[in-house]
Amino acid sequence: MKIAITGSNGLIGTALIDAITARGDTAIRIVRSSPASSDVLWDIDAGTIDADKLEGIDAVVHLAGEGIGEAKWSPEQKKRILESRTLGTALLADTLAGLDEKPAVLVSGSAMGFYGDRGDTKLTEKAERGSGFLPDVVVAWEAAVQPAIDAGIRTAMIRTGVVLSPDGGALKEQLPFFKMGIGGKIGDGSQYWSWISITDQVGAILHIIDTNLAGPVNVVAPNPVTNAQFTSALGKALGRPTFLPTPKFAVNLRLGKEAAEAMLFWSTRVVPEALTDSGYTFAHPTIDEAFEALL
Repeated sequence: MKIAITGSNGLIGTALIDAITARGDTAIRIVRSSPASSDVLWDIDAGTIDADKLEGIDAVVHLAGEGIGEAKWSPEQKKRILESRTLGTALLADTLAGLDEKPAVLVSGSAMGFYGDRGDTKLTEKAERGSGFLPDVVVAWEAAVQPAIDAGIRTAMIRTGVVLSPDGGALKEQLPFFKMGIGGKIGDGSQYWSWISITDQVGAILHIIDTNLAGPVNVVAPNPVTNAQFTSALGKALGRPTFLPTPKFAVNLRLGKEAAEAMLFWSTRVVPEALTDSGYTFAHPTIDEAFEALL
């Protein structure tokens, strides 16, 4: 298969390209600058993309977007977060819809932020949206794929949880503190974190490409944990104590109050109903298995 990817230099994109290559398929990068001969050049701000190079592609995985934890959520940063998702997705979906040889499937990035702060309620793909900035972003983000759906391209929106990898993301940021024995739960630790190992994140994307899944797909492990359970498991895997809680003011200072609340204190207990019903087998279904494999 020929599989085109946006966000190919990110944590998920890099691992996905390795997996695509390992299974004998061809990964084609959709990039913003300095393209190699096989790359596809696009410019979201200008609304341009080299459509000719997308003709005959079998699948497209769209992962590009401004990181939600890159900076405090000023009005300007919120606009970047929103537009980096909606404008890029709309450009890609419109372009794919207009191709003569359309891809069979589009796997488009999304996030569990769709569900908002929901306590201990188990959230399948059938659950209603939450309220707040992140749910608003995800709703607009997912709506932007509509041209691809209308053109008959099977489209899945992957509502991804906290992706665990020592090479990037939240886990990479936490590891130095936990290795020093000064890591701990955030707040009272009762908030649910829905997570997935980088191995299963990539595995789920390939599973979606290879099956008939469409619509929203929760890309999370089947056993979400509270932050206190996450903390305990990470300390156990590293052989370090975890008795020092992280005070709320510290993360507010680092991320800003609104971003810290949404990213770290919201409780979002998401379960992967669509993945499990379609036969996906998780490499790391529990947090202990994930940390053992990753660390």
